Amino acid sequence: MSLRAFKESLRPCSGSQSSISSSTQYFSSLSQNYDSSVNPRKPPKSSLSQQLLRLQDHHVSLTQTQPKSTKRETLLGSEGNYGDDGEEDEAKKDTIFRPKSESLQLDHTGPYEPLLLSLPGEVPAVQVPPSINCRLLHHQRAGVKFLFELYKNNHGGILGDDMGLGKTIQTIAFLAAVFGKDGESSDLRSRNHNQPQKPVLIVCPTSVIHNWEDEFSKWSTFSVAIYHGANRDLMIDKIEAHEVEILITSFDTYRIHGGTLLKVEWEIMIVDEAHRLKNEKSKLYKACLEIKTQKRYGLTGTIMQNKIMELFNLFDWVVPGCLGTREHFRDYYDEPLKHGQRSSAPETFTKVAEERKQHLVTVLRKYLLRRTKEETIGHLMRGKEDNVVFCAMSELQKRAYQRMLQLPDIQCLINKDLPCSCGSPLKQVECCKRIVPDGAIWPYLHRDNPDGCDSCPFCLVLPCLVKLQQVSNHLELIKPNPKDDPDKQRKDAEFASAVFGTDIDLVGGITQNESFMGLSDVKHCGKMRALEKLMLSWLSEGDKVLLFSYSVRMLDILEKFLIRKGCCFSRLDGSTPTGLRQSLVDDFNTSPSKQVFLISTRAGGLGLNLVSANHVVIFDPSWNPAQDLQAQDRSFRFGQKRHVVVFRLLAAGSLEELVYTRQVYKQQLANIAVSGKMEKRYFEGVQDCKKFQGELFGICNLFRDLSDKLFTSEIIELHEKQEMEHANSANASADITGIGMSFLPYKEAFQVSTESEDDNSSEDDGKKKAKPVLEDAGIVYNHRNEDIVNSRPGIKGDRESSMHIEDNVQVSFVPGIRRKSDGQANNIQSAASSKLRKKRQYSALALFMGMGDVQLSKWLLSATPEQREKLLQNYKNKKAKLPGT
Repeated sequence: MSLRAFKESLRPCSGSQSSISSSTQYFSSLSQNYDSSVNPRKPPKSSLSQQLLRLQDHHVSLTQTQPKSTKRETLLGSEGNYGDDGEEDEAKKDTIFRPKSESLQLDHTGPYEPLLLSLPGEVPAVQVPPSINCRLLHHQRAGVKFLFELYKNNHGGILGDDMGLGKTIQTIAFLAAVFGKDGESSDLRSRNHNQPQKPVLIVCPTSVIHNWEDEFSKWSTFSVAIYHGANRDLMIDKIEAHEVEILITSFDTYRIHGGTLLKVEWEIMIVDEAHRLKNEKSKLYKACLEIKTQKRYGLTGTIMQNKIMELFNLFDWVVPGCLGTREHFRDYYDEPLKHGQRSSAPETFTKVAEERKQHLVTVLRKYLLRRTKEETIGHLMRGKEDNVVFCAMSELQKRAYQRMLQLPDIQCLINKDLPCSCGSPLKQVECCKRIVPDGAIWPYLHRDNPDGCDSCPFCLVLPCLVKLQQVSNHLELIKPNPKDDPDKQRKDAEFASAVFGTDIDLVGGITQNESFMGLSDVKHCGKMRALEKLMLSWLSEGDKVLLFSYSVRMLDILEKFLIRKGCCFSRLDGSTPTGLRQSLVDDFNTSPSKQVFLISTRAGGLGLNLVSANHVVIFDPSWNPAQDLQAQDRSFRFGQKRHVVVFRLLAAGSLEELVYTRQVYKQQLANIAVSGKMEKRYFEGVQDCKKFQGELFGICNLFRDLSDKLFTSEIIELHEKQEMEHANSANASADITGIGMSFLPYKEAFQVSTESEDDNSSEDDGKKKAKPVLEDAGIVYNHRNEDIVNSRPGIKGDRESSMHIEDNVQVSFVPGIRRKSDGQANNIQSAASSKLRKKRQYSALALFMGMGDVQLSKWLLSATPEQREKLLQNYKNKKAKLPGT
């Protein structure tokens, strides 16, 4: 190459400066328009009945490329419409589950310099490598700083972010900074003498071991080994030779072979899904206590699952003694918080509970960092709606459920505290009815011990609960499983025969139904009947659905149901090979033809990223609320571009209602103890307290007949009634000016009335003439979980400020208008104030109708749009005639 040609090649491009200038202007404009601290409004929440109303339009063709434009009706609620008029018109289209994609927003302010963790001027400097830091979100950088502060102070802590916020990535960034990784070399010989010389131990579920390994390879240059499987002993030799920096093992391996790992001196121990350490009596917990390092870190999105004492076990592992002794924690925190949440708790109890709650939260904040999706990446997501749908059981299911409650096994448990019929002063459980030789379940459990066991008859509780849940889900589940041993099949056949009774021919006998058409038929299963109606609406719109169930046999039935409906689906359960799972996930996310993903809740609760789905159905609830929330978060996580709608299906009048109300109870206690939030007091029962078992706890409540009532609905309605009476007595002179409806869209709540108020019978006509849209689907009641689990801020200043209501009610409901705030605290105040205002407005409208809040909600579900509009017009006219309006 000549010298001239070489100089020409070095000359800058003539358009480079203009290109750089235009690029700089573009990113500058993004910086001005983008404010990550303010979350834009989420799209209006969907209506369950609106989806079913689509089914009545016989003119909609599945081959249409554009959905028919209809008037949006939102019955269950609205958080506001889109920001401007153009988006408001767009929102009128019937595309609520496929919202218009927003323009790409780039964060050009992301740091491209190392994130310094050590103090300025401190040598050696501890910093996050630029190759990692430039890819971290703002909340993740804060998490890395939190972990390093704990490390610097030589004690442990909990990173308790919501699932999907990148706890794994934050941990890797923290370790890369501590070990001085620069992202270029993995040579252990280049390590600085001031950096840790000891390895790091990571204990996690088996299903995510390889996920940890993959993330380490993507983000940094650690020497990683896996202590799991047949060749695990070879890893110990590598550790002794200082060839391993990170050792990853599973819970089971650590529990069994922890003695070998305890011989190694560890710099840091990290436990993923740390809520597994909730039980102080488990072998895993005891093995983790024996680790010698004080730098113990737990990663979990569900810090507390069932009991407040779980908090003590977890924090006593990461920072021993930080919460005092076990007895002190139980007396000072656990008991006051539980009794203060009782619905009829005296005022002195509630005051003590408030003080202890604030004190506990203050102590936990020293060792706990917890952020939610709404606080961190809410502006990047479209929101989630968690619907709880109560489905009527089929008549055959109801009869089978009633017969089961009459079995000798369950009657023995129900009548355990009654005087014995033999004339003895002892209770039945202590005398003649301790064993049940004529039962349908007891003889098989004690086939090797005819005299019973030490736990009799309480050993029957769990098997009976499992059978009741099976009847609630599908009658085929109580029939013998051909894969079981002959003795169990014979026992299950006798049990099924007793439960089916005279209906045995209607269910095809006591043997498992092999008929494809019979298993896929929905007539004998209330939940499948509702699912059929909902799925037809979703799939016609091109939505993708995740369908969870705890029972593999139930997944088999649902699989035949999907085949009959012509759905293209994928399936993942415990029998799916580990190496095949990720390929199934990738195929579902990328294939437009895959509409439904059948997932076993136990196998698919962790490690799956299914953001292509915007609908989640949980077919059967869990006693542990965290498991249902983990299933929801397979779809609702970073990368989700659409509004996620969750449907939890419950069999109305069955044990599942009690399962759900206990979920609410546990979620409320967790919000109180961990976050210091205020929660509504629905229940009289107190966990682990025989004196206050109330409506939730105790064996008699578990096996209570709920077929003639809506258990959950009545509890909520009673609470709303008491709350309204309390509000009326506190402010008897309060008027009902400025009332809108939080359950209806803004345009319906505030449009100008053009009709007179002469028709006073509109409400009655609506009740009589309204066709119940949800009745065809067998849905008798539904609500949003977020409306029941209140989750209000617990800070006193926020709570007091939320009581001040602005005079201009209409402005707070206008779509696209966002209150200006100076910080996150003001945003919290605004949200709390808005929610309280909407609640009062809805209650006032219910009072105008002469109903309770729940009754009005039921009426709205079955009312036509014209009837709802007429109701609001009549109410507005009457409100205008009140003095002072």
